[in-house]
Amino acid sequence: MKRSARITIHPEALQHNLKRARECAPNSKVFSVIKANAYGHNSVATAGTLYPNTDAFAVSCVPEAVVLREGSIDLPIKILQGHQNNDDLNIAADLNLRLMVHEERQLTLLDQYSNKGKKNHRFDITLKVDSGMHRLGFQPDRIHDLYTKLKNHPHVNPDNLMLATHFSSADEPDKETTLDQVKTFNKACEGINAPKSLCNSAGVLVWKDAHADWVRPGIMLYGSSPFSDKDKDSDSFDLQAAMTFEAPVISVHTLKKGDCIGYSATWQCPKDMQVAVIACGYADGYPRHAASGTPVWINGKTTELLGRVAMDMIVVNADDHKENPIKVGDWAELWGKNLSVDSIAEKAETIPYEILCNAGNLRQA
Repeated sequence: MKRSARITIHPEALQHNLKRARECAPNSKVFSVIKANAYGHNSVATAGTLYPNTDAFAVSCVPEAVVLREGSIDLPIKILQGHQNNDDLNIAADLNLRLMVHEERQLTLLDQYSNKGKKNHRFDITLKVDSGMHRLGFQPDRIHDLYTKLKNHPHVNPDNLMLATHFSSADEPDKETTLDQVKTFNKACEGINAPKSLCNSAGVLVWKDAHADWVRPGIMLYGSSPFSDKDKDSDSFDLQAAMTFEAPVISVHTLKKGDCIGYSATWQCPKDMQVAVIACGYADGYPRHAASGTPVWINGKTTELLGRVAMDMIVVNADDHKENPIKVGDWAELWGKNLSVDSIAEKAETIPYEILCNAGNLRQA
């Protein structure tokens, strides 16, 4: 079902942002992270756009990889959550998927693996090290033994056995946490001659000593900075917005001084003023908790949100557009090339990852 709001994806921006990742980590290969339907940008279309210039893709789970293979994407695909059952192993064997191994049951499933059609299949495995995120991965003191086990495992391809970890606080460069994780990972992998991967987008951009053999850019591919610092915004890293989210103006009218706007009357007009109503709300993926003052781009300049976000509508200030008055039928940019999604996330007290996923997965144009 079509709604008034619309999403436009910019392939040239995706290509540009991947190029920036390569420029930041020139000696590393790239897993382009396109999990969660490419952060709302459409995984198959995004993979097709990035295909000529990436080395591989990374997704969360096997079903996400199946969608890519069905979309004729034949580059290597890493499953970040790994296999959850024998069916996942069968699919991974059939579709030649790379698997992350991060817990005991996955090892047991590998030990017990049996597939009549591909009984001699050897999987490309990445061994996950818990260097301090404490979410997924094996403890550092077990890595040497587990690596040796997998290196000699009948169902593991020893030539593509990798080691990886994930940073918890790479987006906070002033914290010691990332340095500690790098040290923990390096110590755990000391003496192991295998490809290694540590860096997400924040790591790609600022933790250059940790780039290693493979990097895993995610949010930066879509034009958003992983950092909250103003001096590390998307413009400072020359990232381009890959998604524009727009909606039409459906009403323009004048309110009196003292009139209140929207549910719970949270915003009151300080003077007689014009306002515009835009056909977009939280049902379209616009963040429910965006505060009054959140920027909106209309007719070549920024205005601001007034009052609460509703299911299908928001109200904005139309009083400052005297030279180019806002009128019914004009299109407002909620974020995109003129308005960073990061600024919207800040006003909604959330992160751009959530906003892009919500809007993009609800409204693919």
